[in-house]
Amino acid sequence: MDAPVHGRSPMESDREGHATAASALAAGLAALGVARIFGVPGGGASLDIIAAAAAAGIGFTLARQETAAVLMAAAAAEVSGRPGAALVSRGPGLAAAATGLAHADLDRVPVIVITDGFTADQKGWVTHQVFDQASLAAPFVRAQAASTGDDVAACLARLVMAMAGPCRGPALLELTDAAARRPVCAGAPPTLPSLPPPDSASAAAARSLLAESRRPAIVAGLEAREASVELRALAEALCAPVLVTYKAKGVVADANPLFAGVFTGGAAEAPLLHEADLILLAGADPVEFIPHPWRYTSPVLDITRFRRRRHYLEPACLLEGNVAASLAELLPAASPRAWQETGIAAFRDSWRRRVAAPATPGRLGPDRVVTLAAELSAAAGIHPRVTIDAGAHMFSATSLWPAHAPGDVLISNGLATMGFALPAAIGAALADPGRPVVAFTGDGGLSMCLGELATAAAAGAPVIVVVFNDCGLSLIEIKKGERAVPGDSLTWPRVDFAAVARGLGCDSFRAETEPAYRDALARALANRRAAVIDVLIDPSGYPAQIAGVRG
Repeated sequence: MDAPVHGRSPMESDREGHATAASALAAGLAALGVARIFGVPGGGASLDIIAAAAAAGIGFTLARQETAAVLMAAAAAEVSGRPGAALVSRGPGLAAAATGLAHADLDRVPVIVITDGFTADQKGWVTHQVFDQASLAAPFVRAQAASTGDDVAACLARLVMAMAGPCRGPALLELTDAAARRPVCAGAPPTLPSLPPPDSASAAAARSLLAESRRPAIVAGLEAREASVELRALAEALCAPVLVTYKAKGVVADANPLFAGVFTGGAAEAPLLHEADLILLAGADPVEFIPHPWRYTSPVLDITRFRRRRHYLEPACLLEGNVAASLAELLPAASPRAWQETGIAAFRDSWRRRVAAPATPGRLGPDRVVTLAAELSAAAGIHPRVTIDAGAHMFSATSLWPAHAPGDVLISNGLATMGFALPAAIGAALADPGRPVVAFTGDGGLSMCLGELATAAAAGAPVIVVVFNDCGLSLIEIKKGERAVPGDSLTWPRVDFAAVARGLGCDSFRAETEPAYRDALARALANRRAAVIDVLIDPSGYPAQIAGVRG
């Protein structure tokens, strides 16, 4: 047990048998299944919370930057199916966590962010580090509370109901130094809410719509990750092709003959959906689609946790509520339709040709970097999870990595922030320590969070960071079109990430050829330690690839 903090051990009762607010908070997080808090403490309440969490069996991982801590917590939540938790200081700590909050908001991840604040007395005269924390967090969080300490259990319960509700997302809890140490009565442990099934009239209308279709196609999204059994059953009963969003990779395995490719709202999947006479959006949140108008005229059956205020389309029928229950409601109307597996395979092959990024002979292209990692992992009997950063490399990584189950692939999709893959890999590896993680990141994305390599090394996380090093922002280079921007606006001298990684405590390798990359992968997979493979990439295939994906 940790040493006493402020004269009281984390779970020590006061003279009347009351716990402190910090220990009550830790007990509530433990009841929710939170196994680890990620963060950057700032003193005061954060130290009480870390000590109380340790006494409650909750670990703490010290990150190097606050947004990275929130991204770690979000990845841990996606892997575990339980809420994530992050701890940051007041003022600059919360400000630095804003990108992490935005990611959790737009990727619908329940993460509670805990920060310090100022007492009522301090607010009357303190100006140092003071700004309106509630207003900063308001655009991102489902709810927030500033606890006095006495009400910490009730505050946590209210925040949990909001952040795990129909539109899941982050919540903010402010707990001052004085409030954290206040003796409180233990409250009832918080519970996670559940969604009801769809109403019977909507379910009947949906079954009728499905029964009339001859060529229904399914687009599975992030909400379907908890309904993969029901979704696969429905797809198999219909013999219908399934497209998955980035967040839904693995809901239907890539090896499944009904898997037809990845849906983004772009051009690559359009040939298949133009042939469909009904499109089932199975838990597909419109935040996952690229900003392009809806391309299809066929009716849409929207199966969703909640009704959106803004959408790309007006569905012909909507099932609102528990997605697994909604899919089960459709099964009685399902029977084999006009699709054939050979035809679905042809669509899948066409999609793969569209998303290919061929490299110059003799050089390593992004496709080969991904497929070799998958092949060598499988040959070694290892099935790593992957995290993928934003950037041009993400098209190869998301398309070519063979996912088998939900959670095999983690990506920031709604926000699409760079600097995601490494922190997410750390969070995922610590939440599921028996499974290594491969982080596919660009040189720009890794540069944004380099310090977290030291976090990975110190935590003993089995993370292999594969850097697609092309000395610039390749995706933005393509987007510039005919604009005459200076050459150094989008490029930089090559960074020796292997040397940096060694300095931060990681195993490190450089690779410019396929044999060198194979050797580095084999050694990194065998070592099961934090490692960086700095790969000099040929980016020449990116323009054609992106044109094929998005049109």
